[in-house]
Amino acid sequence: MPDARTTRLVDAYERLTPERLPELLALYDDTAAFKDPFNDVRGRAAIGRIFRQMFEELREPRFAVQVAASEGEHAFLTWELHFKRQGSGQAMAIRGASHIHYSPAGLVRMHRDYWDAAEELYAKLPLLGLLMRALKRRLATPQPR
Repeated sequence: MPDARTTRLVDAYERLTPERLPELLALYDDTAAFKDPFNDVRGRAAIGRIFRQMFEELREPRFAVQVAASEGEHAFLTWELHFKRQGSGQAMAIRGASHIHYSPAGLVRMHRDYWDAAEELYAKLPLLGLLMRALKRRLATPQPR
């Protein structure tokens, strides 16, 4: 069951727009660390730059949190990031999970996102996806018939 801090954080992510980014960032400590498959930054300003770039590069990005749980100073979320591909407008989704560690003041001290860039992103790109699927088939353990 999520606590009040985590409920506020989930709400901020699910309502996130460029205009509401300051509301989300207010839930992070000034020196918070954020890490995902492409970024490893420290500080509220650097975290803000990541989200501003997301809004510049993705069409209509929207987070949907499936599960939120808290225990002590930690929270765990599973989520989907829905967006439309630039150019084609094709709907896409990235599925992932986050580990959150709160400061004694109740602000996010550390945010670590876990998601498989190969499966969730690269495999969905036309040429790279073809190569990724071929590699996956080659490396997969044969299944009994």
